[in-house]
Amino acid sequence: MFIKEKEFTLKNGQKVILRSPFESEAKVLNDHKYLTSGETNFLARYPEEVVTKEEITRKLISIVNKDDRDFFLSAFVDGKLIADSGTMKLRNNLKYRHRGYFGVSILQAYCDLGLGSIILQESIRHAKENGFEQLELGVFEDNYRAIHVYEKAGFQKVGVQPRAFKLKDGTYRDEVQMVLFL
Repeated sequence: MFIKEKEFTLKNGQKVILRSPFESEAKVLNDHKYLTSGETNFLARYPEEVVTKEEITRKLISIVNKDDRDFFLSAFVDGKLIADSGTMKLRNNLKYRHRGYFGVSILQAYCDLGLGSIILQESIRHAKENGFEQLELGVFEDNYRAIHVYEKAGFQKVGVQPRAFKLKDGTYRDEVQMVLFL
């Protein structure tokens, strides 16, 4: 589903535009994923694992923008992509269609400005409108800021997957599973 442009104000007074990305922004989206993957260990991918083929990303944007329930929501400041999120059906099977899965990446320079909460609230609103009955996510156990934002929005911790992530240095991180019943 394509989400139309909407403006918000960050804590620092900057105006941010939220909307779905256009197919023509595939390279910008890939570059964003590459950058954010290198800024923190809190994403499930390393920079070298980011799909860099524009055609693949362009096709994915097209598919999601035409879907009746799934959606991408990207944030722009002065035309620059600063955050990207997605809410997708967990699976297409009928028994799963009530469940949506949420993920987000924000450039570190724009953290602690309320952007995560804005994106999350808008994603929750659209998820409800699109017929999802619950929204799920997984978060690194030591990503305390994100966990706080999710709990503030009403998400509950429902489980922990031990050693869900193995970092390049050989250490493991547990994944906290969270759910919000819509």
